Amino acid sequence: MRVPLIDLSAQYRKIRPAIDEAVSQVLVSGRYVMGPEIERFEKELGGYLGGKHVVGVSSGTDALLSAAMALNVGLGSGGSGKSMVCTRNAEVVTTAYSFFATPETAIRLGVRPVFCDIAEGSFNADVDDMLSRVNPNTAAILPVHMFGLRMDVTRLVATGIPVIEDAAQTLVPGIAEESDCATLSFFPTKNLGAVGDGGAVVTKDAGLAEKLSIMRQHGSKPKYVHHVWGGNFRLDPIQAAVLRVKLTHLEDWQAVRRKNAARYRDGLSDLPVILPETRADHVYHHFVIRTEKRDGLKAHLSAREIDTEVYYPTPLHLQPCFAQFGYREGSLPRAEAASRESLAIPIHPDLSLEQVDFVIDSVRAFFRN
Repeated sequence: MRVPLIDLSAQYRKIRPAIDEAVSQVLVSGRYVMGPEIERFEKELGGYLGGKHVVGVSSGTDALLSAAMALNVGLGSGGSGKSMVCTRNAEVVTTAYSFFATPETAIRLGVRPVFCDIAEGSFNADVDDMLSRVNPNTAAILPVHMFGLRMDVTRLVATGIPVIEDAAQTLVPGIAEESDCATLSFFPTKNLGAVGDGGAVVTKDAGLAEKLSIMRQHGSKPKYVHHVWGGNFRLDPIQAAVLRVKLTHLEDWQAVRRKNAARYRDGLSDLPVILPETRADHVYHHFVIRTEKRDGLKAHLSAREIDTEVYYPTPLHLQPCFAQFGYREGSLPRAEAASRESLAIPIHPDLSLEQVDFVIDSVRAFFRN
C-alpha cells in the first residue's frame, strides 16, 4: 500500500471547485500584485488568530527576515538609525534543532547566531538553556515551535529583548500573544499551505504591522519615498486567494491530524519508540517518533512504500557554514541525539484509516524482527 508523507493532489481534488473559482477571480480582476485579496486574507487570518494584525509576505523565510528588520535587529535596522544592537558582537539566540532559515536570518543581518539545546523529552528549545545564553549583545531571541507544538515564551519575553516566534510549523491562535511577533510559512506542505511560497508576520502591535506593510514594498510610502528600507516581500494575490479557501477547512484538517495522532499512539505506545508530546493544542504538522534504530526503520518502511522524512539529519550548530563559531559534536547533546533518532511518519488529513493502520502494522513488524 502506497502511503505518501503528504498528498497535496488529494487535498486539491476535494476542494477543487472553490480553489479554481478563487484563482479565476484574481485572474479576471487583473490585480496581480497586492490588492483586496491580500487584505481579505490578512483580516480573516487575523480573526482566526484572535484579532491579531497579519502582514502577508512572500515566504516564511522573508517573514523572519522582515520581522527582524522591523525590530531593528542588526544591520537590517530598516534605515531608522535606531538599531538595538548593530555591532560586530551582536547575537541572536535560537535553537539548534530547526530548519536552516531561522539562524540564516541572523547571518543575513550581520548578526551571530547562538544556539541552545532542546528540552529533555521535547523537540522545542530548552528555555533555561536559551536564557543562559542571553547577554548584553543579544539583539533578539528566536524560539521555534516545532512540529505543531507551541512552546511557552513567557520567560523569554520577560527579558525585555525582542522575541520573534518562528511559528512556521505551528499555526495556532496562541501565537504572538506575548511576544513582539510571530512568523508563519505557507509552504505547500504546511497545515495551511499555499500553491507556492508564502508567509506572514503576526503581531498585536498596530505600529509594527504598519511598518512591516511598508517594508514589504521596499520601504516605500508614499510611492518613491523611502523613510525605511525593506525588500520585495509581497504575498502573491493568487496565493492569498488559495489560502482564504483553505483557511475555512483548517480546523477540520487539524482535527483529523489529531485523530491520526491518537490512532498512532494507540498502536505504537508499547513499542521501544518515543512518541511526540501529548497536548490538546498540538496540531501535528509532523508526527515525529524517536528510536535508536531510526535508519533501519526508515529503510523498512520505504520497502513497504511508506514515505518518511528525517527532520533534521544535522543539527544547526554542526552545519559546515557555522564551523567558525566553534561548536563541536557534543556541544548540544540533546539536539544531536534527536537528529540521529527522529523520523517523521505520515500524519496528513488525507490519509485513510487503512493507510494509518498499515503504517502502524509496518512499524510493529519492524520491531518484531
